[in-house]
Amino acid sequence: MKTFIQNLPKAELHLHIEGSFEPELMFEIAQRNQIDIPYNSVEEVRDAYKFDCLQDFLDIYYQGASVLIKEQDFYDLTYSYLKKCAAQNVRHTEIMFDPQTHTERGVAFETVINGIHRAIVDAKENLSVTALLIMSYLRHLGEADAFKTLEQSLPFKDKIAAVGLDSSEKGNPPSKFINVFKASEEAGYIPVAHAGEEGPAEYVWEALDLLNIQRIDHGNNALEDKNLVADIVSRDIALTVCPLSNSALQVVEDLKQHPLKKMLAAGLKVTINSDDPAYFGGQVNANYEAIQTALNLDKATLYELAKNSFQYSFLNQTIKSKYLKELDAYYALESGN
Repeated sequence: MKTFIQNLPKAELHLHIEGSFEPELMFEIAQRNQIDIPYNSVEEVRDAYKFDCLQDFLDIYYQGASVLIKEQDFYDLTYSYLKKCAAQNVRHTEIMFDPQTHTERGVAFETVINGIHRAIVDAKENLSVTALLIMSYLRHLGEADAFKTLEQSLPFKDKIAAVGLDSSEKGNPPSKFINVFKASEEAGYIPVAHAGEEGPAEYVWEALDLLNIQRIDHGNNALEDKNLVADIVSRDIALTVCPLSNSALQVVEDLKQHPLKKMLAAGLKVTINSDDPAYFGGQVNANYEAIQTALNLDKATLYELAKNSFQYSFLNQTIKSKYLKELDAYYALESGN
């Protein structure tokens, strides 16, 4: 099954580029930029990547991001992740980035976006991996700060496909961001949002009804409300589920109790993603492998999950169809059809 997963063409729709920051690269960039970090070796950095809840993780996450100050830093971070995509047969990825994490430190928006975008261009040419960008607003900073980020992004609209909402969910409901999401849509961005990871089902309702989101990031707690599940199904909106993240942040105590099968049985369109792979124990293939083992998923289910990843991407229909044909051909060969 591991070989089947490795060779399965797939897309990744929920990935924070700052969360792909491997300890080796963080240590290297910190030294290159002569930035002091409270670690004397790669091993110490790796040991620090341990936490018990979302907030503990976020504290480490922002500390790591602090070494990113030059365009080349963002290029190196992004290209490193895209090389891992190519190695896992991830054909397409939709990368979330957090401008506010950097601009509030004095790093120019232009520095961030140009470094990331240059890596995407090179990966398409050199690795045959396509990527789109999702600009995420940090919900703990509030709507006024998000509006500043929206304004900063407008000269670079051609490089950004969507806007998202991430960071600390508890106490920061989607309803706090109605106006900036409306303005973002008017600017041409597709809206998505983290909802129902630590927050309740009500947050998912708000994200759907008030922010008009086109995809739900996480969404586990939607299962608390049968009417909500039926509504998501009727709207044909996908969930970007992240198994190893759910385990690391104790959203689920054990992957054997993960609700993925319940989601699928209810008609929800689920995709598998890595979220913040450097911190949560693995890239997207490791997430496929972990959930397959925990829930004893068969090839047909893995194929369905991979198909959803392309179908509910924000690719244009021509490229989407190309990837789906590639997936169908592989599955037909492997299943003997």
